[in-house]
Amino acid sequence: MQKFDFSILTRDGQKVESIVIAGKDEAEAERKLRQMYRYCEIVSCNSKQADSSVGGQQSMSVEDILSLISK
Repeated sequence: MQKFDFSILTRDGQKVESIVIAGKDEAEAERKLRQMYRYCEIVSCNSKQADSSVGGQQSMSVEDILSLISK
C-alpha cells in the first residue's frame, strides 16, 4: 500500500501541509482526504512508498506489549 503526502487549502483558506494518507492508489487517498476536508483545494500530492523494513517495525504479541507497560 502506498502513502500519499498532501498539502491543501481548506475552504476557509488555511493551508495544511503534510497530510499523509495510505491508499492503494492516488484516487483512493484523495477520496479519504475529501471525507475529512470537504471542499478543500489540493495544492500538491507526492507519492511515498510504504516500506515495512525501514524503521525496523516488528509485530508484537499482547504479552510483549503488557511486559513493556508493566516495566
